[in-house]
Amino acid sequence: MSKEDAVNPELVRQEEEYLRKVHPTPEDIPGCMKLFDDFLLCNVISAQARSLYRYGEMATCAPKLEDFKFCMSLKGVHPEEKRELWIRRRAEWWARRRAGKCSEDVWDVRTEPLQNFPSRTLDPNLQTPRTYE
Repeated sequence: MSKEDAVNPELVRQEEEYLRKVHPTPEDIPGCMKLFDDFLLCNVISAQARSLYRYGEMATCAPKLEDFKFCMSLKGVHPEEKRELWIRRRAEWWARRRAGKCSEDVWDVRTEPLQNFPSRTLDPNLQTPRTYE
């Protein structure tokens, strides 16, 4: 396991706890047909165009295919064990996503407002156009 693939165990535990509440029974996890549909929908022209517009590159559908293949590998497993394995896999995915970069990383949170913004005094040299004479 490379350093990039290492996940924080605390984040995984938090995600597993949340996913167990969201998916309390084996029937609540998505089936293989749903995952296959998600993979196919990723490849349609509208999804690819949206990705190209938003991110400047074509969508990568390999993770969706990996989810489908993972689901197919669990076909002979007891439903409760399948649920636990699926929750573990999704928790690790969410933990990696939470630990990775985010669009919010580009913003610095201010602890105090900017000084003199917006300017509270008018510039005396500023000429304002008059609409009424």
